[in-house]
Amino acid sequence: MTAYATAPVPSSYTAAREVGFLRGPFAGATFREIGYTITSLPVAIVGFVFTVVLFSAGVGLAVTVLGLPVLAAMLAGARGLGAAERGRARLGLGLDVEGPGPVVAERSGFWGAMRARLTDAAGWKALLFHVVMFPYRIFSFVMSVTFLLVGWVVALLPAYNWVFPKYVEGWGGYRIYDFTSGGIRHTYDITSPLQLAAVSLVGFAVVFLTPKLVRALTNVDRAAVRGLLGK
Repeated sequence: MTAYATAPVPSSYTAAREVGFLRGPFAGATFREIGYTITSLPVAIVGFVFTVVLFSAGVGLAVTVLGLPVLAAMLAGARGLGAAERGRARLGLGLDVEGPGPVVAERSGFWGAMRARLTDAAGWKALLFHVVMFPYRIFSFVMSVTFLLVGWVVALLPAYNWVFPKYVEGWGGYRIYDFTSGGIRHTYDITSPLQLAAVSLVGFAVVFLTPKLVRALTNVDRAAVRGLLGK
């Protein structure tokens, strides 16, 4: 019998490939990465609050026997949240990371289980992930949403610039600034086709650069998931 080698089937959950510059704003991978950064904020809040509350309670009760089960539950919960994060990374970032193995107690009984949980390196790494990534995900959320919205709002200004002179008294178009100095009022409105074209080009530049920014931001998430939530 002759054996034939079969080529590996590419998985949709392998690391996402770089999207071309012109396709970037419209590629499915870009929308998934933006969705990942947006949903990461509420998920990060849940993970951070969970960690802080249970860690504080566990340390506060450490002088009694009650503190150990609380800390053990905290580490078990951190593992569970870490598994959810690996699932999110698989769906949103195309990153497939193998999770750590189960906790194995060297001794039977309650104290053996407690010791195994409290010395679980994977649990502590998952806990560190939720603490470290909380401020970063606030930053990535703000950056992603700001660039996404500003880019499209500025790029599409020629389509809605007529609204300002029609509905805002005294405006000839979108007003860049309006201030008074030395008793003289200074204003600057975008009115001419050349001005609108220039502003729109700036907006489209931001639109096409946004996928690159989001990819750079999510690369930090990829590294954190690999390093702190992987096997």
